[in-house]
Amino acid sequence: MKLPRRIGSTYGRIWRTYRGWFPGILILALIVFLPLGLLNALTMNVELDSLDITNGVKLAAFALAVGAVTTTGLIGEVFFSGAIAISLTHDGQEGRPALREIARRLNYGRLIAVDLIFVAIVAVGLLLGVVPGVLAFVWLGLSGPIVELEEQSAGGALRRSAQLVRGNFWLVFLVLAPIEIAGDAIGEGLAHLVHGILGDTFLAEWLAEAAADIALSPVFAIAAVLLTVDLMREKDGFSPTLHFSPVPA
Repeated sequence: MKLPRRIGSTYGRIWRTYRGWFPGILILALIVFLPLGLLNALTMNVELDSLDITNGVKLAAFALAVGAVTTTGLIGEVFFSGAIAISLTHDGQEGRPALREIARRLNYGRLIAVDLIFVAIVAVGLLLGVVPGVLAFVWLGLSGPIVELEEQSAGGALRRSAQLVRGNFWLVFLVLAPIEIAGDAIGEGLAHLVHGILGDTFLAEWLAEAAADIALSPVFAIAAVLLTVDLMREKDGFSPTLHFSPVPA
């Protein structure tokens, strides 16, 4: 299948899956991104001028803060995509997997480690330039689902992601990058709306960050899972079975 058709087919399946799983995904997103929205809001409100540090250290801290602000939106997306992988490949015979089952099955340590490593590498890449950051984002963007689908370690998941992306870079880039860019743009719109209602308060910052992640991160997570399963089937000849909607009871 030619690249444009593969991209179109992937976007169609992303929408179909998002629509089919929306209620359960919304609850899961609330659980994950409300506390992460608080963390993001705290990061955004750090004032370097209030810190008693030298100019050189302050400059380095500012550079790191720019990288953090740029990539904070990625925090949780890898972890969330691992949780979504469990839902979409659930082998139960009745309905969607319960949140308790998802919580029991999640490899928390590995997913958190992959999430933090992924964000750190992308942040360093962006500090070096746009291209290194984008390359890191694409090559490592499938690591979350891999942790759950293949029981990989953090390092193994990152290496496996690069292996799956090899030869399919433009497919992964043209699916994940537009979703991330559009998500950032829509997130900015939601932030302005929340700030317009609640003013420039910490609560508004928290709710704005959380609302954007809750609405849009599931799209990225579903895209990452679909791409991972597709590329596993292409590379290995087999993959888990995907459910585009909960299995009817």
